Amino acid sequence: MQEWGTGAMLATEIRGMRKVVGCLVIALVASGCRGATTESAPLANRPLLQIRETPSPYTEVSAGSVQAFIPDRWHPWLAGDTSGAQRGLIASPRPRDWATSRQPVEGMAAVWVDGTEVGVPSDYYYLAATGPALTSLTGSPGCRATMSRVYANHRPAFAHGSPDSPGDYVALGQGVCTVRKTLTRWAYFVAAPGYGPIRRMGIPSSGLYLVVAVLPDTPRAPAMLNRLLLRTQFGGTTVSDIIAATRHHVVSLAAHA
Repeated sequence: MQEWGTGAMLATEIRGMRKVVGCLVIALVASGCRGATTESAPLANRPLLQIRETPSPYTEVSAGSVQAFIPDRWHPWLAGDTSGAQRGLIASPRPRDWATSRQPVEGMAAVWVDGTEVGVPSDYYYLAATGPALTSLTGSPGCRATMSRVYANHRPAFAHGSPDSPGDYVALGQGVCTVRKTLTRWAYFVAAPGYGPIRRMGIPSSGLYLVVAVLPDTPRAPAMLNRLLLRTQFGGTTVSDIIAATRHHVVSLAAHA
């Protein structure tokens, strides 16, 4: 684990991680941090973003180590830039609304944070995953959570957890927002690998994974949200695979307790 000279330096880095995550979430439901993800026009023409049509109503989009299937009518662009810690993709049917709307915006973000760029100990990402970042969505005016599943929540040793804690956190949630009588459904997946089983999956240098999707309320919205989240891949590993591995690990720990 990396040593730090002062608590102030560490606190600054943690706040930076939370800001990255929080801005990505806020970008889907409010305009407070639009600049963090929309510094320029959609970047579909950049080499790092690859788009492939499929026989299904979904388009396969890849941005480096991130792959997602988005509805054909959505337009993808890169999240962040090639020099920052935030990597991945964003997609929406109306990219211009993403930068200007004050209402929940239909679309999704699938991103990861490169731990080699942020430079804090890996188990400190637990704070970013469990901190106030996602409350920007769940606690926004007119928004509420309808479901929350925590698959792993192992508090790191530095945060008064077990001395041999893996320091990982994996959760999935869903909810709704009502703005001007318009109902929108959202879902998210967040994971901090720590030293848990996720560290051996996906992207080795990742300190944090986040997928957030927002859709208009329709009878098909819940199933579509699940499809968007669970089929997203990080380093060739789907969100569904990450959840399955985490659940297996937690069951194994309980059996040997």
